[in-house]
This record gives sequence, structure tokens and C-alpha cells, in this order.
Amino acid sequence: MILSMDAPERGGLTLVRLIGVMLVVATLLELGLYWAKCSIPEHKTPVELIPVLLRLIPAALGAVVLIKARALAEWISNILDE
Repeated sequence: MILSMDAPERGGLTLVRLIGVMLVVATLLELGLYWAKCSIPEHKTPVELIPVLLRLIPAALGAVVLIKARALAEWISNILDE
């Protein structure tokens, strides 16, 4: 379903999607660095559950932002219009 959008709304949607994707990508990079730090042979430590779960919070927020992107973009465009 293709909906026509005004430029401010389209820009807001692009901004919201960019923020959501960046949260997910930053989380993946952080988890990769944590795994690499735990895998260093000289300082080998086990990967613990609590730090992994804490590092997954931004990815969950990013997923919510991506799911609700249109509603957030409309909210942002309404704020910018006022």
C-alpha cells in the first residue's frame, strides 16, 4: 500500500528510520566488541548473560522505533509544523 506523503512527513519518516537502524547497528557492534573482548586468549572470560541483555536494550528500542516509524514521523512532523 503506497501512501502519498508531504516532504516534512517523508523527512521525519527518514529520520526516524535512520535512528532505529543506527540503534540496532550500534548494538550489534557493541555485542561484537564484547564477544571479541571475552575471546582474547590472554584474558579469556566467559560471555555473561546480564551484560548481553543490557547491551540488547538499544536494539529492542530500535526495533520498536522501526515498527512505529510512521506514527513517530507523523508526531515529529506535527511538532515541526507548529
